[in-house]
Amino acid sequence: MTTTGTTLVIGATGTTGSRTAAQLTAAGQRVKAASRRATPVAGTEPVPFDWYDPATHAAALDGVDRVYLIPPLGDSDPAAIMLPFLHQARTAGVHRAVLLSSSAIPEGGPAVGTVHQALPDLFEQWTVLRPSWFMQNFTGTHAHARSIRDEGIIWTATGSGRVGFVDAEDIAAVAVCALTDEQAPNTDLLLTGPEALCYDDIAAIITEVTGRPVVHRRLSYEQMRDRLTTQVPTEFAAMLAGMDRAIAEGTEDRITDTVQRLTGRPSRTFRALLEREMRCSS
Repeated sequence: MTTTGTTLVIGATGTTGSRTAAQLTAAGQRVKAASRRATPVAGTEPVPFDWYDPATHAAALDGVDRVYLIPPLGDSDPAAIMLPFLHQARTAGVHRAVLLSSSAIPEGGPAVGTVHQALPDLFEQWTVLRPSWFMQNFTGTHAHARSIRDEGIIWTATGSGRVGFVDAEDIAAVAVCALTDEQAPNTDLLLTGPEALCYDDIAAIITEVTGRPVVHRRLSYEQMRDRLTTQVPTEFAAMLAGMDRAIAEGTEDRITDTVQRLTGRPSRTFRALLEREMRCSS
């Protein structure tokens, strides 16, 4: 691990950004924690940052030589705003970038896939994290967590398709390695947990660990798209529903050893995550 430099963590109050910032500071790294309200994050320098407000970009980049990139949420064409920022970052002295993408989006694919494709030509050292679906989608304030809490139901169009759900703490741990190791991976990294589970399995594990009955309700692609349209823009809803359909077709039925290879420890199971959450809330 290197000991010099300052990392700008964009989305420092979000699911992976907050964990990445915390793990960097715990390792003695300097961090500028970027968020719209410059929310204080322990051990960091908070800075205001809004993807859609270029006036916030220069100050956020001042003194930074590496950056953790969370794309603007809900934007089906993030490259339009991200690529000008990345050119500005390179000019400002950033030499290493770690981009959060998705296992469902290949290089050159839709949305952040365009940014993925551009990254190697912009920075000497770079990494694209392509995690599978987050275990945290079922906890806290996330969408599935709300329907679990309010209805005891997980709604998807995934059918019996399986997913290698991954803990956001493990994503952050890999991000820290990619940001601070002497040499960045200079590739994309597919991140999963240690097992592939269908949403019926997820519902059963939640029921067993929490004692609260939870079931998985299977929707069609169209039903899922229409349900999501009440929560996010129509084009983004269609993309998310399409990802569910892809899961049903088996595209996420895989596991990798990436977390183990980069961090030196195995990735966490979904059951272990729930048990940890239960201990922390008791």
